[in-house]
Amino acid sequence: MADESTVDPQNPEANQAPEGSGDDLATRVQVLEEQLAAAQDQSLRVAADLQNVRRRAEQDVEKAHKFALEKFAGDLLPIVDSLERGLELSSPDDESIRPMREGIELTLKMFHDTLKRYQLEAIDPHGEPFNAVQHQAMAMQESADVEPNSVLKVFQKGYQLNGRLLRPAMVVVSKAPAPVSPSIDEQA
Repeated sequence: MADESTVDPQNPEANQAPEGSGDDLATRVQVLEEQLAAAQDQSLRVAADLQNVRRRAEQDVEKAHKFALEKFAGDLLPIVDSLERGLELSSPDDESIRPMREGIELTLKMFHDTLKRYQLEAIDPHGEPFNAVQHQAMAMQESADVEPNSVLKVFQKGYQLNGRLLRPAMVVVSKAPAPVSPSIDEQA
C-alpha cells in the first residue's frame, strides 16, 4: 500500500487519492509547491555562490598576474638606487671617469625602461606636499622658502607597481621656522 506522502512514478494509479480527499490533495499540492519553491531558492543560491567563487578566482588570477613581479622588483630597487647614487657622487667633469659614468647612465636607462615596461613607476616627490601614504618622513627641517609640510629632499625614491605602493619615498619634510624670540640684549 502506498504512503500518502510519497509519489510512486511507476504506478500512477497509486498516486491518485480517493475521491473524498480533496483537502488532502490541496494540502499535498501546497506542500509540493513549498518544496519546489525551496528547491528553486536553493538552486538560485548555489548558482550565485558558484558565480561568486568564479569571479573571486578570476580576480585572484588577475592580481597574481598583475603583482607577480612585486618581490622580484623589490629586490632590484637597491641596484637602481646604487646606480643613481653612483651618478650623483661622480663628477660629470672628470674626464678619467667619463666612460664609466656613461656606462652607468646607459645601464640605469635600461633599468628604468624595463621597470616602466612592467608598470613599475618611481615616486620622486621633490617639492610636492608630503603624502603619508606614499612618503616616509626621515627628518623635518625648518624652511622659510617653501610651504610647511612640503618635501625638501628625497633620500630614496619610492616605487609603485601597477598603482600599489611597493616602497615609500624616504624624504625630508619642511616645517615652519620657529618664531624668533627677542634676545636678552634687545630687551634691555
